[in-house]
Amino acid sequence: MSFTQSHLKVGELATGHELNVPIFKFTGTDANAPTVYIQANVHGAEVQGNAVIYQLMQLLEQSTILGDIVLVPLANPLGINQKSGEFTLGRFDPITGVNWNREYFNHQVDVQDWYVEHQHLDDAALISAYRSHLVAACQQRLDNPWGITSGHLLAVSLQKMAHEADVVLDLHTGPKSCKHLYCPTYAHDRAKLFSIPYTLMIPNEFGGAMDESIFCPWWQLSEFLRTQDRELPVAVDAFTLELGSQEHIDLHDAKNDALGIMAYFSAKGVIEEHVAPAQMQRFGCYLQDYKKYHAPLGGMVEYKAPLGELLVGGEPLANILRLDKYGTDQVLTSLSLPDDCVPILHFASASVYQGTELYKVMTNLFEL
Repeated sequence: MSFTQSHLKVGELATGHELNVPIFKFTGTDANAPTVYIQANVHGAEVQGNAVIYQLMQLLEQSTILGDIVLVPLANPLGINQKSGEFTLGRFDPITGVNWNREYFNHQVDVQDWYVEHQHLDDAALISAYRSHLVAACQQRLDNPWGITSGHLLAVSLQKMAHEADVVLDLHTGPKSCKHLYCPTYAHDRAKLFSIPYTLMIPNEFGGAMDESIFCPWWQLSEFLRTQDRELPVAVDAFTLELGSQEHIDLHDAKNDALGIMAYFSAKGVIEEHVAPAQMQRFGCYLQDYKKYHAPLGGMVEYKAPLGELLVGGEPLANILRLDKYGTDQVLTSLSLPDDCVPILHFASASVYQGTELYKVMTNLFEL
């Protein structure tokens, strides 16, 4: 199975040099099979997704591909090249300060008004018309006569491509993190296909991220149609896969995650081959139970709680060292949480201000 390679211009530097992202496309053999869009490295330091795309391409070249698959590694050339010494700073647009993954277009479709003009269509035609509406809205945003910011230009250009697909996967990592998946609650059964032990079930609310920009309009359409006594399952799946820690690539681990994506492809009919999901325990929690813990004081942090493991309430989470208070009982402060939880990620640096988002933890977990 061969692929084609192209690129998409997503901006220009002050020197006039173009910013381009690479695009790889595997063309399927079945026009009725689901189509896929996958991107990685929207945040500059979150590089593992590129390794997963590499391993996925290796697997796809040996597979019978039914639905078109578009892969976009290195999706943010400006963020990837935003370095300071040995560190990559590419989480925020350096011009506006906005998180690169909060720049996507919020369609805010008036579904009721749109449906009045399209209610005569059968399900397939309705889906096609709604997809065209979303793509056209992105293009209209890009064509704004007043212009748009560099971050919004990048995000909406990627979003427009993603709207052409039935499945959208956005590959990220945390700062220091175990693997976890952001999954819309309507697609909870699909979470068990990926090789990811922890899943956050998220509601039908747009917060600016790629996955939400894709699934929210479709979920809203499905919910509105139910009020019209018309059942139409949400037509598009969109997930964010958090694949470990930033500034780190592990090709062996990337192969496992690529196999998890292949298991999803197999279940959805994107590929012909049967790929079984990895045998593993998987747990989830609702987004409302995903808690942030902020540092109660500044200092140097010793992170104690292992990521991805149960932490019983009262057990040590971290220690904060304050050498300015040496000789007092405040030189070392032990931190703990009152409730049982699973720490999912923590701040990348051992040096923190008071109020730093130190840990994110899952509470009220359930087995998937």
